[in-house]
Parts: sequence; structure tokens; C-alpha cells
Amino acid sequence: MSNLIIKNGHIVDPGQGTDRMGDIFISNGKIAEPFTEGPDTTVIDADGMVVSPGFIDLHCHLRDPGFPEKETIATGTRAAAKGGFTTICCMPNTRPALDSKETIDYVKSTALLQGVVRVLPIGCITKKREGKELADLAEIVEAGAIGFSDDGSPVMDSAIMRQALEFTRECGLPIMEHCEEFAGSLGLAGIPAESEEIIVARDLMLAKLTGGWLHICHVSTAGSVELIKQAKDKGVRVTCEVTPHHLTLTEKMVLGYDTSAKVSPPLRTKKDIRALIQGLEEGVIDIIATDHAPHAEKEKMSGFLTAPSGISVFETALGSLMSLVHNYDLDLMQLISFLTAKPAKLLSRYSELGTLAPGAEADITVFDPNAEWVVDTNEFASKGKNTPLKGSTLRGKVITTIYQGKIVYTSCQPSAFSRQPGEK
Repeated sequence: MSNLIIKNGHIVDPGQGTDRMGDIFISNGKIAEPFTEGPDTTVIDADGMVVSPGFIDLHCHLRDPGFPEKETIATGTRAAAKGGFTTICCMPNTRPALDSKETIDYVKSTALLQGVVRVLPIGCITKKREGKELADLAEIVEAGAIGFSDDGSPVMDSAIMRQALEFTRECGLPIMEHCEEFAGSLGLAGIPAESEEIIVARDLMLAKLTGGWLHICHVSTAGSVELIKQAKDKGVRVTCEVTPHHLTLTEKMVLGYDTSAKVSPPLRTKKDIRALIQGLEEGVIDIIATDHAPHAEKEKMSGFLTAPSGISVFETALGSLMSLVHNYDLDLMQLISFLTAKPAKLLSRYSELGTLAPGAEADITVFDPNAEWVVDTNEFASKGKNTPLKGSTLRGKVITTIYQGKIVYTSCQPSAFSRQPGEK
């Protein structure tokens, strides 16, 4: 494996508190101490670029096994790399669901053969995600899952949810809950804020009762933020996430019945967005996760009532989120921490990720914080072209992604590298 040097970059590593100009050295797939450039060294000039640890996504959908028309591990990991992600955690709503050692092993082995970044599977809470009986959680832990979820559906049976949370005390892995109780009817099938907050409140009470680890997925309402804040203040073991689209887009995106903006939970109001951003700033919300949810085009064209929920997010995440930095809602160090050091901290089995410290895995994202680009879904690596950002201009673009010391994505021309391995 060749050596690599990233020169002249703006290095931002929240895990170490690093915010400086300088160089990063890579040798044998690891971050290295400075060394002398040699003939086997690839040099990347990162002048004007931010150099950060590789992004970590605790919540995405790869649709594999079972839905190759939507996404595969091969296409999903390439889309992730294009978005700057070097570690992604995939949800179990596949066919078959990830509720056994065999299905977890399938994802892991397929990712090793076909993937270009690290894939960490999330196992089911209940068998087949049906909410009726706990899956064999111990077997799923042994197989290497990093958490449990029936994402796409909440666990409606409180007794089952209590059992699941009690198990987390033994295994140290989170229950990652999709909070949604019911849908009202206001012309279209609606999902009011209360539908989320009812389950958030119930699960927080169960987490307090059991002492288990509850992780609330894709928080979307001001009310949920307040409930989580109160629970944290009381010492309840709860963590949570927010998505790029819930931080940057409002419910107005669905005007005209735009199915590309149909997502679960739905896009909310400006008031909710302000509360979500404040939740990040105050530490109530722990991380940003994409909830990348690719769908086939024909499905999204079936009409608003029947179209599936979900947005293809990997490749637009950074450009969307950088608007928070450009608008002074978050600073750059804060944003990168929510994508690197903080999610790494929640990965108990992989807590060494999310840093540029010497000896760490050389997972690195290089991006131009000011580059403007137009979202063209024809250029997506993902099979999912379903995004309401199609045709939008975003500011902030991933230039190069490095996974374990290997360049797995770059938008650079070869001339951007001052030397390739083997060149004299």
C-alpha cells in the first residue's frame, strides 16, 4: 500500500480539538507521523479545502438484501463515498429483515466484497420487524450488529419495548426507535407532531424505568426536542439524531404534492427547524444522520398517497448542511463533530473512528466548503434519484474520500495529484 500526503489543508478534527492549517500523512492505511516524501508517495494538494475525519452515518438504508431496484450495497457505498462518508450503519428493513446471524453475515460479507466503505449492520428489535416477538438479540449481537431497530415502524407493544431496553443494559448497544403513533386526516394522510411525541414520551419513560439505552431516530419536532431535554436532565440514558433534510427543509417542499419531499417523519415548520438547531447547539441532539432512503423512480411517481417515504441523501448531505455554517447557525467545528467524533462515540465497538490522530484508520474526507454545484440526479452514484433538491444549487462539495488509506472517491483530475505511486 502506497504512502499518501494531503498537503496545505484546513485540518478540522473535533475529536482532538484540532483546527489548523497543515498536512496529513498516511502510511499502510493509518494516519502516520510526518515522513519524507518518496517515489511511492501520492500527494494531494488540499489548498482551500477542509480536511476532516471521514463522515460517519448511523442511519441509512441500503435495501440489500431484497430490493436491488432501489439500491445495493455496491451502489449505496459508492454514493456514501461520494458524499464523504467512510462508515455507514444500515437499517434492517430489508427482505429478509436483518433479524438473524445469517442476514447480518450476508450484509457484512457482501460489503467486504462489493462495498468501498465500512458497512455496519443494525439488527431488528423484533422478528421480521413485525413487532410481535423479540428477535434473538443475543445472536444479533454475536453476529456483529451495532444496535437494534425496526426502523420504518415503531415497536407498539410497550412490554416488548421494555424487554428490548432491558437487554441493552447487558449488551451496551442502543435500541434505535422510529417514533410514530398514528396518522390523522387533513385532506391527505397526515402525520402530526403529536404522532412522534407520543412515542418519544412513552419510550423515554421506559428508558427511565429500565435504565436501558434508547436512541431516538430522526427527531423532527420542537416538542420531541423538549421531551428529550427533560429526560437527559433527569439522567435518562437517551441519545438522538436529526437528518439534513429536517434541519434545512420545511413542509412547504411538498406543495404541489411533490413526492420527492415525502419522508417519514415528514418535513416540519420553521419553528421546528429552529428548535432542532438549538437542540444541536445545546447538546440535546447528539448527532446528524442521513436516513438515506433510496427508492425506484416508478415508486415515487405513483401519487402522493401511495408513494413510499424517503429521500436519497448521501450525495447532498454535506452541501445541505454547509448552509447551516454559511448562515451562521453552526460553526464548522460543530458541524464536523456531529458527523465524525460524536457518532464515533456512540459506536461502542468502533469508538476509535472519527479522528485523525496518529495510528487511527486513515478515513478522511476532503471538501471544498465554498464550491457551488447544481444537484443533478443523473450523476448520482445511488440508484435512488428521489430528492427534492434536484436542480438546486448547494454550496459545499466533497472533493476526495479516503477509506483505510485508499482513495475511494475523487472529483479531482489526475493533475490534482502532484505525484502518483511509481512516478519519478
